[in-house]
Amino acid sequence: MHNIQQLFQSEDGNIQQRENFLSLLEKIVSSLDELKNPNKTTLGPMKERSANFYQEIMQDHQVPTTGVGLDQVVDELTQLMQGHPYHTRNFVTNVLPMASIPGVLGQFTNALLNGNNLWDVYGPAAAECEVKVVSMMSKLVGYDYTKSFGYTTWGGQGAVFSGLRLAIAKQFPHAKEDGVPNNLYCFASENAHYSLLKSVEAVGIGSKHLVRVKAGKDHAMDVEDLRARMTEVIENGGIPVYVVATTGATDQFGIDDVQAIKEVTTTLEKKYNLQPVHIHADSALGGFYAFFNDYDFKNNPLQFEEEVLQGLSQIHKRMQHLAIADSLCFDFQKLGQTPYLTSLFLVKDGKSLQLLDIEDFDTPYVGNRGYGSYHTGYTLECSRMGSSIAIFAALQAFGKEGYQQLLANYVRVNLAFRAQLAEKTPMLQVVNETNIGPVTAFRLYPDGLNWQAEQAGHYTQDQIEHINGINASFFEIIGEGRDEVFFGDTTRVCTVHTSDTTQHVPVAAAKFFSISPYTETAHIPDMIHFLQQKLNVLEASHIAYRH
Repeated sequence: MHNIQQLFQSEDGNIQQRENFLSLLEKIVSSLDELKNPNKTTLGPMKERSANFYQEIMQDHQVPTTGVGLDQVVDELTQLMQGHPYHTRNFVTNVLPMASIPGVLGQFTNALLNGNNLWDVYGPAAAECEVKVVSMMSKLVGYDYTKSFGYTTWGGQGAVFSGLRLAIAKQFPHAKEDGVPNNLYCFASENAHYSLLKSVEAVGIGSKHLVRVKAGKDHAMDVEDLRARMTEVIENGGIPVYVVATTGATDQFGIDDVQAIKEVTTTLEKKYNLQPVHIHADSALGGFYAFFNDYDFKNNPLQFEEEVLQGLSQIHKRMQHLAIADSLCFDFQKLGQTPYLTSLFLVKDGKSLQLLDIEDFDTPYVGNRGYGSYHTGYTLECSRMGSSIAIFAALQAFGKEGYQQLLANYVRVNLAFRAQLAEKTPMLQVVNETNIGPVTAFRLYPDGLNWQAEQAGHYTQDQIEHINGINASFFEIIGEGRDEVFFGDTTRVCTVHTSDTTQHVPVAAAKFFSISPYTETAHIPDMIHFLQQKLNVLEASHIAYRH
């Protein structure tokens, strides 16, 4: 039994077990550092995975009869690092962050304590941090912290799903027992994240009752189309319960106008004598720009360049209205730079969470005690990870100004990328030019074709699909070189009209997503050169450029 005990942290804090533990951690960190190369985006060479790679793993692995030593375990863990993507200056593929040191320290502290955030008797550290970060972020966005509340959850998906559960419960308090009525409807932009699609399926509303609202040229929800679609649903006997405003879309950083959406829902509620429709701001990505809500744009204390300041001001014009939403979220594992999975769900009226709570009778071994005061029976999860500790550590370490500098740099490098892209590679055209932020979506066009004409609906369906095909080939070529510069791509950055059909055709585009703190404007020329090389490879492969 003594040998088994050596696999655990010490019970008494003895030096020998602590030093053994720290030596193993040191070896893991040292092994990681040895694999780093700032000019690459992988730890060591990329691994090639054959078609039956995972099948072979399944065949070769089973639980050992006798456990191996911890040194061997660490060796096997370090082997897993080989070829893993890493967030260097050239890692610009998507919103996949480098976990900051304070975030890692918070997550590590949580792992050492291993408290269950379900109940403060089992996880007091996480419960305390959860209340702290809920208050901190409520104040940041403009919620009344004495009335708002929330909790950490499983990503933006968890927040969208929790918001939907709450939206249903507010209008139909007995839906938990009786089931969901069959005439409920949800609304979101056509550019909204697919998490809402999964959520409406999961609660039983059904995907046919998810109404996708048109997006405008700025990739944000067309509020007049929202008004028309909601009116149509209401007049046909449907009940609108949930509108998701995407405040910082993943592919093109479109920012829906929460203030205008609220005006639409309020007007229709009065006109048709409806109960309030719950508005959720899916701010998982973009909400972090709320750190500029009280920034002095006139005096500019952090001395941002004029172009960067204008970009931040443009984002601020819409992000300042986040507090209008009934709920919102922050994925700290995105622009908050903390480890997976650290997401925060906030509710404007914290008391409404009681609608989702369950009775003490149904939780016989937790919650209903005199010595515990924080039982989160309203979350979908039962056991909950204490990810609030990592969030708290990051907020403390970065502070507002640290996050402002980081977020401003994302704007800075994107503006530089766009300028050099236009100068050096005019065939690669930015398709989200009106959206300033951490992401630039760009699309390859054959001679004579361009984004402006395509967005205006001047091309046939065949022409658009032809351009998509060229871009798909381009994705493959730049993807093969992802260990040098890791760009992202999407098969549907938005949709466009065609000139010869009534179809809305998806538009494929590559993505430059600034997420590493090490990406600076000085690195942009090398990335442009990389793209130029890949364009030459594409042309040499006889892919038809010319229309």
